Amino acid sequence: MSEVYRPDGGRKHVVIIGSGFGGLFAAHELDNEDVDITLIDRTNHHLFQPLLYQVATGILSSGEIAPSTRQVLARQDNIDVIKGEVTDINLAEQTVTASLGHYQTTYSYDYLIVAAGANQSYFGNDHFAEFAPGMKTIDNALEIRARIVGAFERAELTRDPVEREKLLTFTIVGAGPTGVELAGQLAEMAHRTLADEYRHFAPSSAKIVLLDGAPQVLPPFGKRLGRYTQRQLEKLGVTVKPNSIVTNVDENTVTYKSTVDGSEHTINSFCKIWSAGVSASPLGKLIADQAGLEVDRAGRVPVNNDLTVGTFSNVFVVGDMINLNGLPGVAQVAIQGGEYAAEQIAAEVSGREESAREPFDYIDKGSMATISRFSAVAKMGKIEVTGFFGWVLWLLVHVMYLVGFRNRFVSIVSWGINALSKKRWNLAVTRQQLHARTGLLKLGRSVDDDSDLPIEVRETNQYKG
Repeated sequence: MSEVYRPDGGRKHVVIIGSGFGGLFAAHELDNEDVDITLIDRTNHHLFQPLLYQVATGILSSGEIAPSTRQVLARQDNIDVIKGEVTDINLAEQTVTASLGHYQTTYSYDYLIVAAGANQSYFGNDHFAEFAPGMKTIDNALEIRARIVGAFERAELTRDPVEREKLLTFTIVGAGPTGVELAGQLAEMAHRTLADEYRHFAPSSAKIVLLDGAPQVLPPFGKRLGRYTQRQLEKLGVTVKPNSIVTNVDENTVTYKSTVDGSEHTINSFCKIWSAGVSASPLGKLIADQAGLEVDRAGRVPVNNDLTVGTFSNVFVVGDMINLNGLPGVAQVAIQGGEYAAEQIAAEVSGREESAREPFDYIDKGSMATISRFSAVAKMGKIEVTGFFGWVLWLLVHVMYLVGFRNRFVSIVSWGINALSKKRWNLAVTRQQLHARTGLLKLGRSVDDDSDLPIEVRETNQYKG
């Protein structure tokens, strides 16, 4: 075991794992409190995950939704930001071990907040990930952008109508908010953004297929908003297939089975995107095992009503990692949970007894999803908003939660340009964003080294200019 580190200020030490919504809002809540904070994350940025699809479809750049964590917290004097992968948590000894390359450090804590988020879930079919990336990280968004643009570029080169149809068939698995938003933006790209940019085919001939095992799109939004969303997507040219469970994904196809009649169908599709499920960080199981608990099927930790784990009253788990009263894995659960955990810690450090803790009371501020330009749906309790007013509400909420004035300003400008002009200025693709199985180059490969790529890909590379 490496040497144990602890700040030498003599104050209580709070370790926060994760710089997403839960971790960042917990850190902000502890600003100016009499504690030392160490925030550990495997990335160097805070990610506004709900807007990843806008990076993938060229509306925003990655910088607008993923500011540097160090910059965000630069003015907070009581925090130390560490980039590293948490490899061990020892609840009995109150330590967290993190690694970055060959460097490894173990931190002791008085309080621990675990906000490590969730990964994409393929429901036991992890091999699907090679052909259908999820939408959980900046790397995912940039890879998906490369796959989308790459499909159109290869469609320009081929003269085979069957091959072109496959290249221009985009399949999205999962009709939750991410899937709906991706489908809508892909349709707008095909019919509007790219309309005049290719000479040998019409981008509007692209086919976008949205699959989901549920009987409707956006199940948590209710039947009315689900029906409205499906109608709007279909007006954009999206083929919506509910009651469809994906059974196989490979390099060129997606196979799905109808839950209505049991029939099986195959779609020839070059570009596939997965947005069908999530699985909590493996750190959840590591913690649950030590606390004598069992995680659920999604890897979420059963927590007490104060977000602590088992008998460990100084260990809080927040956000996508918790199993409590059916709370959804949305940003507001993470934000409110992070703030709540920090409030309990601040109160106890200032002298309040642990027995005085009030249970975590989640306030549902509603859910929303964009469908296309000037169209969105929002559900806030019994209030349901659609169309242009839903879109304006979506804009206001997302601007409010973006971090930093610059990011808010640039995002507003980008959204305004996208609303008034068909152009998108963030569709650049590099050769480092895809691996060979997608038909482009592997990470780290020389731009001229295509010797082990499939022959048709090597032929395509002669056009690389």
